[in-house]
Amino acid sequence: MGNPTFPLLSILSILLLYFSVSWAASDSIHESFLHCLSLQSDPSLPISTVVYTPNSSSYSSIFESNIGNIRFLSANSLKPQFIITPLTESHVQAAVICSRIHDLQIRSRSGGHDYEGLSYVSEIPFVIVDMANLRSIHVDIEDNSAWVQADATIGEVYYKIAEKSRIHGFPSGFCPSVAAAGHFSGGGYGTLMRKFGLSADNIVDAYLVDVRGRILNRESMGEDLFWAIRGGGGASYGIILSWKIRLVPVPPTVTVFTVSKTIEEGATELVNRWQYIADKVHEDLFIRVILILVNSGQSGRKTGQAQFNSLFLGGVDKLLPLMNESFPELGLKRSDCIEMSWIESTVYFSGSSNLSLEVLLDRRPQSKRMFKAKSDYVKEPIPEIGIMGIWKRFHQVEDPVMILNPYGGRMSEIAESAIPFPHRKGNKYKIQYLVYWEEKGIEASQKHIGWIRNLYSYMTPYVSKSPREAYLNYRDLDLGTNNIGNTSYLQASVWGHKYFKNNFQRLIDVKTKVDPSKKKKNRFCLKVSYPT
Repeated sequence: MGNPTFPLLSILSILLLYFSVSWAASDSIHESFLHCLSLQSDPSLPISTVVYTPNSSSYSSIFESNIGNIRFLSANSLKPQFIITPLTESHVQAAVICSRIHDLQIRSRSGGHDYEGLSYVSEIPFVIVDMANLRSIHVDIEDNSAWVQADATIGEVYYKIAEKSRIHGFPSGFCPSVAAAGHFSGGGYGTLMRKFGLSADNIVDAYLVDVRGRILNRESMGEDLFWAIRGGGGASYGIILSWKIRLVPVPPTVTVFTVSKTIEEGATELVNRWQYIADKVHEDLFIRVILILVNSGQSGRKTGQAQFNSLFLGGVDKLLPLMNESFPELGLKRSDCIEMSWIESTVYFSGSSNLSLEVLLDRRPQSKRMFKAKSDYVKEPIPEIGIMGIWKRFHQVEDPVMILNPYGGRMSEIAESAIPFPHRKGNKYKIQYLVYWEEKGIEASQKHIGWIRNLYSYMTPYVSKSPREAYLNYRDLDLGTNNIGNTSYLQASVWGHKYFKNNFQRLIDVKTKVDPSKKKKNRFCLKVSYPT
């Protein structure tokens, strides 16, 4: 019958030879990529000092440094072949050019508040360009503007503005550790949105590295591309280096309050009433609602709570009559209110128990947890029975959150087509759904992701339709994409119209114009940083 070990040994020899060749080829590509980087970057600042591979001792710590959603830190996930942390613009250019030459997908990362891990997860070979070292801020009070590099956080932006003036601000987000590049390019909203619009509405210039490795500003990129990156997802069109933002006037004194009511204290009725006034009150008044679960007494039982969290651009003497006229049901009292400067209010809304301004300089994500998020827009008030159904579903998990952010004011005055962000007139408020969990493992993830999907399904009758709108900065891979391989145009059109409505076609046209190679295998994907 012959020697049975012969074919086995032969197979092993062939496999060994195959893997030896593969490793050699991999090493060759590795060396070729590094050589390309050195040729393309400024020799006075060697790029080799900021390139990390899986063999580098700092690779893991840099990779995980600012990841906020740890459910994507799976040992089985494909990791980047290289992480580049540029010190100069030429390093970014080199990364783009060499990744293109070597057919490696680029993921640009700043901040780390990335709901679906799209800046550090892929299923094909990729490179991360981590902008952590590019974070300078230059404030020009006389020009009412500031230049902000990609990885400067909004907390740092607020802090730097306040160093120059306490009567200037910028309309941006609640969480200080969110970085400018992604936040602004997706829209960016906060307590000043009803007065001044979004962050993206207040951008007047930008620098980015395009798919060819060129550095372009507003003049050289043209108005179509400048339009696209302000709300259309900057990473779809290049790597944002910096933004020029327009500062806005804020009064010397603002007033904040948080009034919390449980279901037993009338939370359901108050939320229902809030829906009728939140988008109609004076534009100086921003009142959002946060729905959570809290412990009820000593029984350990939990109950629903609504937190009415507000900023008023003025003093308490003006706020109280305004509230008594528009929302007397809340029963706001002077003792509920705190007067402070606008810069202090940014710390207040960060949720920190420490109200020192130094909180704004803490770049670490507020928490590293597992979570899943979704978004919706509401055009008609949800009836009380619908709100009661939300509370009922909240009791199915440990840590659910819904955040209701009011629209109206300036948000209703800006045309849907002014920038790619289309959610304007007709929206009463936006919903952010969140669920957090601590348990590790697939079962826990499936349970909580399944829960939020069920809640989202339950909300269908109460939210926007045709399309059911969604907010780009709350990336949600449930919206018609599969997160692997090439995504079909049909799927892209599903999420594209949810995020951008009628602006989606113009974004396609701009993408095709600025990057014709998209049809081949371009790594700057139209799908707003979704994998290609």
